[in-house]
Amino acid sequence: MNTKIQQSFSDIYDKLVGWMTSFIESLPNILVAVMVMVISYYAARYVNKWMERLASKRISQDSISKLIGRVSAVIVVSLGLILALGALDLSKTLNTLLTGAGISGLVIGLALQGTLSNLLSGIILSFRKKIEIGHWIETTGYSGEVVDINLNSLVLKEFDNNLVIIPNKLIIENPLKNYSITEKMRIAVTCGVGYESDLNEVETLVKEAISGIYQQHNGSEIEVYFKDFGDSSINFVTRFWVDATDAKNRLEAKSVAIMAIKKTFKDNDINIPFPIRTLEFNSNLNLKNVN
Repeated sequence: MNTKIQQSFSDIYDKLVGWMTSFIESLPNILVAVMVMVISYYAARYVNKWMERLASKRISQDSISKLIGRVSAVIVVSLGLILALGALDLSKTLNTLLTGAGISGLVIGLALQGTLSNLLSGIILSFRKKIEIGHWIETTGYSGEVVDINLNSLVLKEFDNNLVIIPNKLIIENPLKNYSITEKMRIAVTCGVGYESDLNEVETLVKEAISGIYQQHNGSEIEVYFKDFGDSSINFVTRFWVDATDAKNRLEAKSVAIMAIKKTFKDNDINIPFPIRTLEFNSNLNLKNVN
């Protein structure tokens, strides 16, 4: 019995001595690994600030700039961890970590597929110069001013001051009309005049009314086209250019043009008819009272 106890203590002692010997032999590698991790930590902090500052010069969204800085820092720390494990000669542990990270990444990616899609779409939107905060856009059936572009969604403020939150994925996948990219917009106004009107005079009056408000530049002109014979009027459309960058400017220009055309037609006795119905009675009909 005593012999077995002594043998157990001897085995424990040998094991401790072996561990101590291994630790002393690995001490230089441990010091190198610690130094690598410390250097990677401070390098990650510097890279984080540097990348965030660099990204903020090209991206207006602070959330995107911070994300880029943090991702860069994580990459630096990950490289430091790989080098530290290599210095400790823990290649098997490194392979296990990489395998586990790959499997975990696959599972997380499948679980958060929609969220990651919106995240990547938000990063893409942040680099697009054709859509920025303050632009007036129309997409997915909504129209309004872009007030925010974050990592998951784009926020529109409609003309009635309501906010519409649209996932970034839908912005990327659907057509988008941006009124703020160009400084000019073509306005079209439709109207009708009576059949008794002189169409040449109508065309001249319309052009004079519009040109008195909106001057055309760069060779553009006010266009008047008669479209069809309506039930009670000859219908036409006039098109002209105005300085406009959003839907409100378009509505204002169209409203002013309608008022100007209406006033001009009134001053020159041009009739703008409304739908009427004429009833004709045959005078030869014999009307008899039926008792």
